[in-house]
Amino acid sequence: VQLMESGGGWVQAGGSLRLSCSASGSIASIDAMGWYRQGPENERELVARLVGDNTADYADFVKGRFTISRDNAKNTVYLQMNNLKPEDTADYYCNARDWSDADDYEYEFWGQGTQVTVSS
Repeated sequence: VQLMESGGGWVQAGGSLRLSCSASGSIASIDAMGWYRQGPENERELVARLVGDNTADYADFVKGRFTISRDNAKNTVYLQMNNLKPEDTADYYCNARDWSDADDYEYEFWGQGTQVTVSS
């Protein structure tokens, strides 16, 4: 599966952006789809993910501000980001993880990332 992010850009604090992650194949059966971010001089960290039966899991620092969703018909995962803060400035990456019983292996895929800059 190839993943391509879009929707990043520059926004003032308090503003909103919606990131999209388009997959080259079907995401309907993928075990987990999520968003990670990596800011300057920081390690990559989980922002939000959808697992199993579409259960959403959020990092504490985005709870109440960000919403993750998926549209299986469009093979796309979204991240709606509201009330953005300067500390949300980072490169945002789409991630897919899928367990293969046949291979006894968890496959993991990453997009190239999209940059989000929030000015104060």
